[in-house]
Order: sequence, then structure tokens, then C-alpha cells
Amino acid sequence: MKVLKFGGTSVANAQNILLVEDIIKKESLKNRIVVVVSALHGVTDQLIKAAESASQHDENYIQTIKNLEEKHLDLVKELIPILDQSSWLSFVKKRFNDLEDLCNGIFVLGEFTDRIKDKITSYGEFLSSNIIAARLQLKGLDVIWMNSAEQILTNSNYTNAKVNFEATENNLLKCLNENKNQIIIAPGFIARDEKNNSTTLGRGGSDYTASIIASAINADELQIWTDVSGMMTSDPRLVSNAKPIPEISYAEAMELSHFGAKVLYPPTIQPVMVKNIDLRIKNTFEPDAFGTLISHKLEKPNFENQQIAVGISNMSNIALLTLEGSGMIGIPGFSAKLFQCLSHEKVNVILITQSSSEHSITVAIHEKDVFNAKKAINSAFEDDLKLKRIEPVKIENHLSIIALVGENMKSRSGVSAKMFGCLGNNGINIRAIAQGSSEKNISIVISEKDIKKAVNVLHEEFFESEIKQVHLYICGTGNVGKKLIQQIYDQNEYLKQNLLINLRIAGLSNSRRMIFSDKGHSENEYKDFNQNGEDTSAEKFAQEIISRNLRNSVFVDVTASSEVPDIYEKLLKKSINIVACNKIAASSGFENYKNLKNIARNHSCKFFFETNVGAGLPIIGTINDMIRSGDKITSIQAVLSGTLNFVFNNYDGKKSFSEIVAQAQNEGYTEPDPRLDLAGTDVARKILILAREAGYPLEFNEIENESFLPQECMKGSVDDFYNSLSKHENHFKNLLEKAKNDGKILKYVAEFNNGKAKVGLQHIAPESDLFHLYGKDNIVIFKTLRYSEQPLVVKGAGAGAEVTASGVFADIVRSV
Repeated sequence: MKVLKFGGTSVANAQNILLVEDIIKKESLKNRIVVVVSALHGVTDQLIKAAESASQHDENYIQTIKNLEEKHLDLVKELIPILDQSSWLSFVKKRFNDLEDLCNGIFVLGEFTDRIKDKITSYGEFLSSNIIAARLQLKGLDVIWMNSAEQILTNSNYTNAKVNFEATENNLLKCLNENKNQIIIAPGFIARDEKNNSTTLGRGGSDYTASIIASAINADELQIWTDVSGMMTSDPRLVSNAKPIPEISYAEAMELSHFGAKVLYPPTIQPVMVKNIDLRIKNTFEPDAFGTLISHKLEKPNFENQQIAVGISNMSNIALLTLEGSGMIGIPGFSAKLFQCLSHEKVNVILITQSSSEHSITVAIHEKDVFNAKKAINSAFEDDLKLKRIEPVKIENHLSIIALVGENMKSRSGVSAKMFGCLGNNGINIRAIAQGSSEKNISIVISEKDIKKAVNVLHEEFFESEIKQVHLYICGTGNVGKKLIQQIYDQNEYLKQNLLINLRIAGLSNSRRMIFSDKGHSENEYKDFNQNGEDTSAEKFAQEIISRNLRNSVFVDVTASSEVPDIYEKLLKKSINIVACNKIAASSGFENYKNLKNIARNHSCKFFFETNVGAGLPIIGTINDMIRSGDKITSIQAVLSGTLNFVFNNYDGKKSFSEIVAQAQNEGYTEPDPRLDLAGTDVARKILILAREAGYPLEFNEIENESFLPQECMKGSVDDFYNSLSKHENHFKNLLEKAKNDGKILKYVAEFNNGKAKVGLQHIAPESDLFHLYGKDNIVIFKTLRYSEQPLVVKGAGAGAEVTASGVFADIVRSV
């Protein structure tokens, strides 16, 4: 014999009930079955709403009841043949007349007690089960309706009654032995006390009803039919990649349901677990799907190749209550007194954690219970509070609990480290931790605003190890930005297959517009974003990134803006990785530079800026590797401007100096304002960054800059700059001729030695490593304690949108 329970969504309307009918027909051909049904979807809430309105002297309760009556009358008309409708329409009308009389009484008295609440809410299941039984009977099935309220005996704890299992089992066995019908239809949720008053088994109690019946009759299996295909690895409303769990043990199912897995009402498991009855969760709308099997047979020893966890559950609207004080230390019964006073107020304690010093104890409760809990604690510990043996109770609201559950977590080292590590790397602060000695569950309390991010982070870490989702926010869509975005689109499939990384461009911004998509932007969306985006600013872009609070977030700055670096600190403090092509932050005041690096370290995130120097060349990374391995850089000699190298490699006097500079700008080698390159400002920033990364606290104003440009060139607009270059062409020819006469060439060189740095135009002899440097190439020559005789040389293309974008891309991949 099997017990099948159908929830509110399964019996929400006539169309769904016809699906239920097909399932019942199919199952009854193989087994004698008991079918437990819930009220129609939403009916219980509407019944409570009507009664509450009546208690507040709000006459709208009459219309609410009328709406519910119409809903049930329409159901009868759709399910019952016309010739048989009359008696069932009268049946429904009589029940709603009774309901209206009850609510009229509430309206007059202005009182809505738990006892009356149970009486009123019992109508939902009573009506749905009778109508469904009538439908099946009229279809010729061997069906009888059984009133659960006559069989299930409870105490008088209204709205959440406790079952007398011995009496209930006797009643059910007697009833089912007397009635030999193949199909028994019964309402869920409802019961009675010893005085025959209506009681209910708590919200979600229809599952519990089915479990009680299955236990009483030693059923072969209990099936819970709902609107999802079993228990999921996480809440699918939060995690799009949540997967059905095919098999799970009783203990795992209990942990998941206790901590918020809503597919199963927590008390449901106990009655069938005691009798070792399998419980299967099935989908009414996909009846052929396997669902989830919950069974004692699955409890088996831990094997290393088994999945560590089976699921993640979460509960919202949680508050933490903390009691602390020196008067708690070593005092027997203190915890008992706390829990006793909470129990007296019917406050459910969800999670407990206590310091080893016994100086404090923290409990998690539902936010709705905070007022009663605080009042009870203050009353129970009044004397201790007056004598200041304990502090006033501390309350933290707007929290959530996440539980990672699995039998195979037991004795498996590193699970907690893995859990806390991935959360920490995503900036999620843990307020409290609890783990039972069984090691089947690790529970944490976090801020409610972090719940979606945290659940996705954990799900990815424990259930989606094959692909890591990375959310990119790219600021800047100029030459480098466009190349970077195209490289990401072109290369993403390779990253998925070989590095198990999926890069999503979740946000884009330029100086005017911005767009966002948590699922990532397609190429077409990116190309149209200037038309479809919204107005932006650096601050607005940052706020939107933070408010979206997505896991594995990386902010990418491919601008030359002085405003964008102002948002770095805010992003780093939210554990958002930063990849910067923009040199302003790393070359700002030393204290700001150091502060940003410290914030990144303290918030477990990355701050990478490899392309600040040498575009895609591995210069900063090389410095970092040497320093980390214990080496010390003693001097740096470098040509760090691809622009200036291009200019002086191509300037031979045949074309004017201004033409060569314009060519460099047209080919994308210069900054938007070429003076930043030609005045040496950009090179000075670069040598400053290298010196700092080498461990020297250098400031920008300490760098000696020997400018080769006439002062007039630095005034006015960019157009004025080009006019000045033309005007001073003889000056540039003289510089060129002087070098040629010495058998040398011109290079703009940056040097760092003995803690001092300088930049300027130099005459380079043929024997120098700097001589054979062509096009837009850069070169950096390091002398260190280990590379003292033969220096370490890094050389290659140091400018251009393509190579700069590839360097930014490499930093992005390193950051995740």
C-alpha cells in the first residue's frame, strides 16, 4: 500500500487536478493507495485573511469569502458532470455559509483566537478533498473519502498541534481495515483534539498528515507530489544551475528541510523514518521524472570518491540574540534558563553557538519572534542585568542562515576551509557558525543582502566545479576596451574547455552610458549599448556593481580617467577584484597606492595592473616573482614608452616631428593627449610604479624629468600642441643631428638607481641593450642581487591596443 500526497499547486485548478487524476489512476492499478490532498493553492491564506479582516471590523471579509466560494463553485462545474452538479454545488454553498457565520461572529466579537483559526482553515482541505473524491467516484473509480480529522488525534495546541501517535494509529488501522476501497481520499493538515475541536498540524501540515498515515499503516512508500522534480541542490529561485538530488538519506533530508528546503515540511520525515518507509518526492507536472528518493538504505560509509555535500538550504528573516557577561562564566544551568524562557514564549531556536570561555551565547531565531524573545530574556535575567553580571541582550536583524549538508562531510578534512574560503574571497562576512558533532551540517549566519551571492558561491564551489562563472564589469570602450571585449568573446569557449572559466560581461560603461546583465551581454547588446544604456558616472557604475552583489566579480578599468580610480577603494572593500590598465591609482600618492594594496589583501581580493607598464609584457609580474622569492632589485634601466620609441625610431628628418607624432596617435600608440607621452609624464609614472613594486616608497615629485619639448608645446589644446611642434621643427632636427654626429640614436630612457629615479632623452650607443629596439617595443633591464653580472631583460611590444588588451585579459584570468 502506498500513500500519495498532492500539494496546493498540484490541486490549484481543474486542469491540474486532471493531471492528479491520471497519476492516481495509474498508481491504483498497481497498489491500494491513500491520497492526501491540500487545499486549493492560496485558499488557506485567503481564509486567514478573511478572518483577520473580520476581527478588525473590516467588512471586506465578506467579499473574500464570496471570492473563495466562487472559486470552489467553478471547480465543481469544471470537474463534476452537469447531471451531478446540483448536490455538490449545494455542498459548497453550505460550507461557505458556515464560514460566513463564523466570520460574522469574529466581526461582532473582534476576536480571532487560534482555536477559531484552526476551525476556519480546516475548510480548505475539507472542500478540496471532497470535490476530488466526488470527481473520481463519478469516473467509476473505487474511491471513498476519509475524514482525517476523525482519525488523527492531537492535543489542544491550536495551529501546531502535537499528534497522539498511538491513538491515531489505532484509528487509521481500524478505518482502513473496515473500508477495503482501492483508493482512499483524505484531507491533509486537519485533525481534532479529545474534545472534538478542530486542530491543525502547522503550515505545510498536509505532508505531515501523509507521513502519519504512511507510518500508521506501514506503507510501502510515501510519495510527496509537488511542482518541482524532487529536492534540489539549492533553491532554484536563487541558483539557476540548481540540480535535482536523485537520492538522499533521512538525516540529510531532515537537515535540509529544517534549514529552509521548502519542498518538504520538516516534521514529515520523522514518522516514516521510524518505520524505515521510503519517501519519494515527485513532480505532478513531470510525472515520469525520477524525483528524489529519501531512504534509510542510502546511509552508507563515507567513500572518498563520493560527493562531499548533497545540498545547500537557506532561511531568511533571521535575527541573532546574543547574551554575554562575566556572570555567565562557570554558572551551571545558565543556558537551560535561557532556553526555558524562550520555550515558554514559544520562540523556536534555529541555531546555537557559544564561546568556549562561556562568556557569551548566541541563538538564531525568526525575526517575528524578536520582541517576545527580548521581553522574556529581560524578565528571566532581570536580577543579573541589574547587577551587571550580564549585558543587555544584543539583537541583530536582517540576517539569513545557510546550511551546507551532506553525510560525506563527516571526517572529511578541509570542508569548512573550502566553504569559508570561497565566501571570504567574495567578501561575504560570516556572523555566526554552528556545526553539529555528526558533521552532517555546517550552518552559517550572514547578512540577508548577501544571501543570493553566498548560495551561488557555495553551489559553484561544491556542485559546479566544472565551470566557474566570472562577472566582468568593464569601464572604458575605447581602442583598448573594444579589443579586450572582442578577445573575451573570441576566447571564452577556450577558457570554458581548458581553464573551466566562463567570463560574463555583466556590465559595461563609457563616459556617457552603462548597461548591466547578470547573465552576461551578447556581442549584439554590447554593440548597441550606447543607444540602449542609461546615463552613467564612475560613482553610479560602482554603486550598481555593489548593489548587484554577484559572485566572482572583476572590475576592469581600461580608461585614462582620473575619476574612475576614485571608486577602487569602495570596490575592493566589497571584495571585488580590480584589473587596471589605468595608471593613475598605482602612480598616485604613495599612501594611497599602499592603502589600495592593503585593502585588497585584507579583503581577500586582487588588485592587478600589469599593463600599467609595458602593455602586455610581463614586467610587474616578474618584479613580484623576484621579490617574493627573496631577490632585491638594485637598478632598473628601461625604455617604457612605446609611443616615444615609435616616434624616435621613425623620425629621421624626412618627415616632420609633428607628422610622426600624429602617425603614432593615429595608430593608437599614444594617450588621448599625446603630451602625456612626449612630456615624459607617462614614463615617469611607469618607472614610479616599477620602483614601488620593487619595494621603494617613491613619490612622483621625486622623479627627475628632463623634458626635450619646448615649454610652448605644453600650452593650449591638442591642436595647439601640434602647431607648436611644427613651429619648433628645427629644435627636433638639432636633437636628431647631435645624436647622429656622435654615432648614436635617441631614446627616451627611464632609470632607477640607489633609490632615485629619472626620465629623459638620451644618446644610446650601438653596444647598449637599448640600441636595438625597434617600432613600438619596450625594454626593461633589471639588475638584482641574483642578476648582478648578467641583468634580467624583458623586451617586446610595449604599446598598441591589441597587446595592451591581451595584457588586461591575462590579468583578468589571473585574478580568478
